[in-house]
Amino acid sequence: MKYWLGLLVLGIFVTVGCGRLGNAPAPTRATPAVTAPSPRRTLPPGDYAQSLMHAGRTRTYTIHLPRGISDERAFPLVIMLHGGAGNSEHAARMSGFSTLADQENFIVVYPDGTGRLGEVLLTWNAGNCCGYALDNNIDDVGFIRALIEKLERDHPINPKQIYVTGMSNGGMMAYRLACELADKIAAIAPVAGALNVECKPTAPISVIAFHGMADQHVLFEGGAPRVRADPHPREDKSVAYAMNFWAQHNRCAPTPQRDERGNIIHDTYTNCANGTAVELYAIKGEGHTWPGGKSWLGGDPPTQEISATKVMWEFFKQHPKN
Repeated sequence: MKYWLGLLVLGIFVTVGCGRLGNAPAPTRATPAVTAPSPRRTLPPGDYAQSLMHAGRTRTYTIHLPRGISDERAFPLVIMLHGGAGNSEHAARMSGFSTLADQENFIVVYPDGTGRLGEVLLTWNAGNCCGYALDNNIDDVGFIRALIEKLERDHPINPKQIYVTGMSNGGMMAYRLACELADKIAAIAPVAGALNVECKPTAPISVIAFHGMADQHVLFEGGAPRVRADPHPREDKSVAYAMNFWAQHNRCAPTPQRDERGNIIHDTYTNCANGTAVELYAIKGEGHTWPGGKSWLGGDPPTQEISATKVMWEFFKQHPKN
């Protein structure tokens, strides 16, 4: 109870202190002209708090359009899912994806899960976790599909370069989306997540995962969490289970090639079908973190030996949907 109260206080502090990212500024009144300019498809660079209706609920998200945004080309899209008890602001701050999006020219969107307390303590229905979303059987798969389709209508997005990542409960949701939205998604990058759902992807999909070997919330070796914020009891599948599943699905070589540097163990499954890839970054001594990012809701300090954000983006760029 103290843990959840602490998260509530922290969530309220962060929300009050930072506020939601603002909407686009109101357009100024244009001088009438004989020939009206052709409408711009997308908005200027910046952060926009937006929403859509799905399954009778107003679902919110924040989209970051990079400095190089224009209607002259199609841009990759990265969907960044916050962890349990987080929100879109936490995801943006923890991962640093917006800064990288400006440098690399891709669009990033931070969707919000659902909860009882407005914009704090939000969760995703990842199958056996977590919280409000699980209790109420929220259709988060349908929400993300609707979100992708809306973003494709509203912005110049390359349909072959749609990627999903997430932290913890968001990482679990990224796995679930790969299982159920493989027709839309080219690759996923779960961080500190687990593949806990029955998975029947309809297409090949590339996977790169990051996981601390000392994680006490989602154990590297699987099983019941040693530190549990969610009141629901659960058993997580191991990281090895997830990697083996995706290697088999993508018809990769069963034994990975391993490279070990410092505390970073990098496994690469080779010769995968359809140009896909499966990779794992395991970090020795690392807890429940976003490697190279900021602490997640005051949790374990993340390693700075590797940046999950930068590494997964390089992986995404190399693995569009065929």
